[in-house]
Amino acid sequence: MAIRREQLNQRSERENGLSLAVDVLVIGGGPAGTWAAWSAAAQGARVALVDKGYCGASGAAAPSGNTLWYSPPDPEQREMAVISREARNEGLSDRTWMSRVLNQTYTGLHALEDWGYPFPLDDQGQVYRRSLQGPEYMRLMRKQVKRAGVQILDHSPALELLISADGLVAGAAGIRRQVGDRASRDGINRWWIKAGAVVIASGGCAFLSKALGCNVLTGDGYLMAVEAGAELSGMEFSNVYGIVPTFASVTKNAFYRWATFTHEDGTPIEGANAGKGRPLIARALSTQPVYAQINRADETTQAMMRLAQPNFFLPFDRAGINPFTQRFPITLRLEGTVRGTGGIRIVDSTCATSVPGLFAAGDAATRELVCGGASGGGSLNAAWAISSGTWAGEAAAQFATVLGNTDDRPAFRLGGATLRSTPASTTQTLQEFIQAVQAEVFPYDRNLFRSESVLQGSLARLNTLWQEISSFTASDSQALQARETAAMIATARWMYATALARKESRGMHKREDYPHTDPQQTHRLVAHGLDHIWVTPEPQLATEDLFIREVATL
Repeated sequence: MAIRREQLNQRSERENGLSLAVDVLVIGGGPAGTWAAWSAAAQGARVALVDKGYCGASGAAAPSGNTLWYSPPDPEQREMAVISREARNEGLSDRTWMSRVLNQTYTGLHALEDWGYPFPLDDQGQVYRRSLQGPEYMRLMRKQVKRAGVQILDHSPALELLISADGLVAGAAGIRRQVGDRASRDGINRWWIKAGAVVIASGGCAFLSKALGCNVLTGDGYLMAVEAGAELSGMEFSNVYGIVPTFASVTKNAFYRWATFTHEDGTPIEGANAGKGRPLIARALSTQPVYAQINRADETTQAMMRLAQPNFFLPFDRAGINPFTQRFPITLRLEGTVRGTGGIRIVDSTCATSVPGLFAAGDAATRELVCGGASGGGSLNAAWAISSGTWAGEAAAQFATVLGNTDDRPAFRLGGATLRSTPASTTQTLQEFIQAVQAEVFPYDRNLFRSESVLQGSLARLNTLWQEISSFTASDSQALQARETAAMIATARWMYATALARKESRGMHKREDYPHTDPQQTHRLVAHGLDHIWVTPEPQLATEDLFIREVATL
């Protein structure tokens, strides 16, 4: 994409929107974003946090029970925790990073306890720190961030990053959706925040699948980061489908470990389960309804389930269904990179990206370092959010400190997809774009059961969609939806370009035409580029001319 930098018009800033200058800007108000904001403020930085919804109430973590990858600082227990995960990570995780995450999560949870989080006691009377209730957790994090002096802008999605003349990330720009009667001249309330450093913690991409809390997660951070020159890693590991009753949105796979899955006539689906047996459920769903019944949980386990995840049972209670004694229809809902492991590539222990001044945390960042090719959902995602958020916020504050006062440095808009004033070249509506990208990523026979020809077909159609959405001229009222749509199309292209490059089956990436794992491909894949996407084995980045391979061209 030909990026056209446009310097911010200072007068326009003053007249048409909110203009701020801070040391660190955090984009995203979920677990990773709030930990990043708190961490940066603890370093003495001036910090602002913008959230698409309401910080502490939007996203996948806020309405859910969050299990945690937690281990006390006992060398033997820590080693066992790492070994147990390494066995599932398909050779792509890094035990140094895994140990760091265990350390930081332990420290973070004890800080959370000191701040007032009411951890329960287990059967032995010990404090149980392996799960967090989303509403209480995020409410406390919002309070803690405000105590630290962070300025929070709710309902203020970021649309694009700002860049300084010397190529550093210099802030972001977005819109304010609920500011009453303070409308600007052009009918839209904008914000511009200049910053010495930016942390993207805007979550992954679930393609508006309606999984619980996920519809604000549309890959916006990926698009903003790549427009600024960042890379992505692990995007082929993006095809996790969560089990959900057809009448609900709560995708909690863990409870289905105690379930029996049956065809419409009541016959069991042999081998189907909540783990590696999910593809069998997907194949059955391709021809007929599938039912589940959580009939293998004893009374003690049932009570534990209701205590740990009360929101899981609300849809059943409303429908008058006892999931332990009655079977109910289920489906699989795509959670994309939210429960996958792909995201913005981080290049060092501070969670810096390859773009100076830009840091990534939580689901917006790749989780391959701790999850490899296995799902990053559940306990590891929650631990990663605490750890990466803490490190990114601290490093962003230190980066801004080294830069000094940057309040008056010129900043430029990147003018990315849907943000340019170009003649309209498409008659498609945004809803039609959304349906088109969902048609490529939702079907099991495209995204779950992958093959060369199917991936190539989807990527070709997505490339056409990208070409059209890139020049889509959005009205002010469409600005957010247009950027979300562009981000979903871009995310799908990075997913499938990387899936084509990995010619094997590894972790959650399953190729029908390459059903086995190839030891020669035990490396991470890095994707970069917008109009042209390149996929490169990570170890060969220094000599990329030898290995670079263009896999997607408009």
